[in-house]
Amino acid sequence: MSKIFLFFLLSWLLGNPFLAIIILLLILYFIDRRYVGLFPSLSRPFKRSRNIGRLRQQLAASPFDVSAKRELARLLLERKKYTEALRLLEEAKDFSESSAEFWDDLGAACLGLGRIEEGEVHILHALSLNERVKYGQPYLRLASAFRERDPQKALQYAARFGEIQSSSSEAYYLLGCLYQSLGSKEEAKRAYKESIEVYRSLPKYKKRQERGWALRSFLKRSTLG
Repeated sequence: MSKIFLFFLLSWLLGNPFLAIIILLLILYFIDRRYVGLFPSLSRPFKRSRNIGRLRQQLAASPFDVSAKRELARLLLERKKYTEALRLLEEAKDFSESSAEFWDDLGAACLGLGRIEEGEVHILHALSLNERVKYGQPYLRLASAFRERDPQKALQYAARFGEIQSSSSEAYYLLGCLYQSLGSKEEAKRAYKESIEVYRSLPKYKKRQERGWALRSFLKRSTLG
């Protein structure tokens, strides 16, 4: 009711219902970004594009800057520019042999290009160097990659991810989504329930960070009955 009242109030003040809708959506967006976190950040893609441009200029001036190559590759992976990311990572390989983050990025690039077995080898090597690299996300990446070609292996990787990420609402939400995509309804429901319970147990300063994932888990669990 309060949203409807606000809409009519804005329409009356502005004399334009379409402008009132836009302003109302902006208000809801900023409230969500401040307190919940369901909506994606509108500024993040622009910041990423600026950083990509900056790193390209940096590499043009200093072609052997390994740190810049790896940072640029990471941003390109986020944009699903797998071919260019792989090229940069291969150029940085000789200087990154001991980095678990590097091997995971290299594996992610291979997975993105459909080179699943090669990507798995690289990611497993990353996990052998540091099983908790990127908070266990490589396990979830492997589970998603094998979701259709080897569901049993996907479930095994998903289980390993769940063992590592035992105190994160986001982790259990992602795990629930994966189980749901694999047709494991009961496992998905348990993961979503765990996400909500983890959120409730968090201290106040952590709840804002995890609130959106707990709400997503609640909504997903509700659809499973």
